[in-house]
Amino acid sequence: MDVNAAVAAAAAIAGVLTGVIAMLAFRWSEREQKRPTRTSLHTDPVLPPGVDTVLSVLRSSAVVLDEADAVVKASSAAYALGLVRGGKLSVEAMLQMARDTRRDGEIRQVELDLPRRGTGRGEALAVSARVAPLGSRLVLLLVEDLTEARRIEAVRRDFVANVSHELKTPVGALSLLSEAVMDASDDPEAVERFAGRMQIEATRLTNLVQELIDLSRVQNDDPLEDAEPVRVDELVAEAIDRCRHQAGAKQITMAAAGHVDLAVWGNRGQLAAALGNLVENAVNYSPARTRVGIAARRVTAPGGDMIEVAVTDQGIGITDKDKERIFERFYRVDPARSRATGGTGLGLAIVKHVAASHGGEVTVWSSEGQGSTFTLRLPEAGAARDRAHQRPDLDGLDDETGPSSPESSPYEPLHSPEVLP
Repeated sequence: MDVNAAVAAAAAIAGVLTGVIAMLAFRWSEREQKRPTRTSLHTDPVLPPGVDTVLSVLRSSAVVLDEADAVVKASSAAYALGLVRGGKLSVEAMLQMARDTRRDGEIRQVELDLPRRGTGRGEALAVSARVAPLGSRLVLLLVEDLTEARRIEAVRRDFVANVSHELKTPVGALSLLSEAVMDASDDPEAVERFAGRMQIEATRLTNLVQELIDLSRVQNDDPLEDAEPVRVDELVAEAIDRCRHQAGAKQITMAAAGHVDLAVWGNRGQLAAALGNLVENAVNYSPARTRVGIAARRVTAPGGDMIEVAVTDQGIGITDKDKERIFERFYRVDPARSRATGGTGLGLAIVKHVAASHGGEVTVWSSEGQGSTFTLRLPEAGAARDRAHQRPDLDGLDDETGPSSPESSPYEPLHSPEVLP
C-alpha cells in the first residue's frame, strides 16, 4: 500500500513539473516571436522621421533601397519612368551606384541614357541619377528626367546653326554680286542685271531679319502688349493686299467669305502677320490659275466662343511625315520652291507662336495633290460689341453700309459660305 501511494505521489509531482515546464516553454516561444530579429529589421525597414513627407513633394523620381537592394519607398514618377519593377530597381547601373555608396558612404552622380520601354521607339530617356546614404542602412536614389531639357538645347543649337546658314546665303550672294558689278563696270547691261539680283538678295535678307525679330517677340512669355478688339474682315483684307502681287503674277484668285461682324482680342500687328503668312504660303505653294479661299466663322467652345479663320489652297498638299514638322523653325516642305519664292521657313513657326500667345491654336488638314487648309483658331473678343459705342474703329461692326459690308469688301466672295474641310 505504501509503495503504491509513493508511486502515485511521484507520478503526480512529475505531471505538475511537466505542465510547468510546458507553460514556461510556451511563454518563452511567444516572447521570442514578438522580439524583432535581424531578418525582420532587414525586410521591414523604417524610414527616418520626415523623409517620407520630403520624398512625396520632390519633383525628382525618388527610390529608397535597403541593405538587400529591395525597394523600401518609391515615388510614382519612379514607376512611370520604369525605374522600379517587381519591387526591385530595374536599372543595373543605378543599382551598382547604390551598392558602392552603401559600401563607402560617398555621394555619387551620373547621367545616363535609358531605353524607353514599351514604346517601340528608339529614342533614349536622358536622366541624371544621384545616390546618397540615408541613415546607416538605407540608400536614397534621386533621378531627374533631362529628356526635355536636352531636346530644347538641341533645338537651340539647330536654331543657331540654321540662322547662321540662312544669313550666310544672301550675304555671300551679295558679296559675289558686288564683285561681279565691279568687274562688269564697263558693261551697263551686266551691271543692271547684277544690281537687280542684289536687290532680290537684299530683300530676302531683310525679310529674314524681320521674321527673326517677329519670332523673338512672339516667343516671349510676356502678356500681350497693345491688345485690342481686331476685326477679322480687316485682317483678311490686309492679308489679301499683302499677297495681291504674287497672286496676280500666277493668276491665282483670292476669295473670302464668312461673317463680317467677327472680332478677336489681341495684338493687331501679330495677328496680321500670322494670317498674312498663311495666305502667302497658300499662294506660293499653289499652281497657277487656281483658287485660294479664306473663310471665317464663330464656333462654340466650353471656355467661350472662338473664331476660326481657315485658309484653303489647291496646291501640292503635305505628306503625313511633313505635317508633324511644318511648324518647326526653318523647316520647308519643298526647299527648292522656298528658295525660288524667297521663303525663310519661319512663317508657320510665327503663326504657331502667335496663336499660342493669344490663347488659340493653328491646325492643318492636307492631302497630297488636293491642297491644304490651315485653320487659325482664336478667342472671340467677347465684349467687342459693347466697346463699339466707345471705340470709333468698331462702329461699323453691324453697319450694313460701313467698311464691313459685303458691298465695300475688297475681295470677291466665295460661292460657298465655308471652305473648311
